[in-house]
Amino acid sequence: MADAANKYSDNVSGKFYVDDQCIDCDLCRETAPANYKRNDDGGHSFLFKQPETPEEEALCQEAMDGCPVEAIGNDG
Repeated sequence: MADAANKYSDNVSGKFYVDDQCIDCDLCRETAPANYKRNDDGGHSFLFKQPETPEEEALCQEAMDGCPVEAIGNDG
């Protein structure tokens, strides 16, 4: 389960985030490319834009549910 205390600082503020459990598998970036990007220097994903539509919200939730290491959190 993702831990807000360990979330990456490059996440934008809001309810969804990626923490330091990320293994850079690309699932979230493939599922919700409008919201997740890769930090090339750190080798991990982060949320660069909080969902703004119900569709984006559903895709961010799908990415969170599918994350193999539970590195995506939702504090909403």
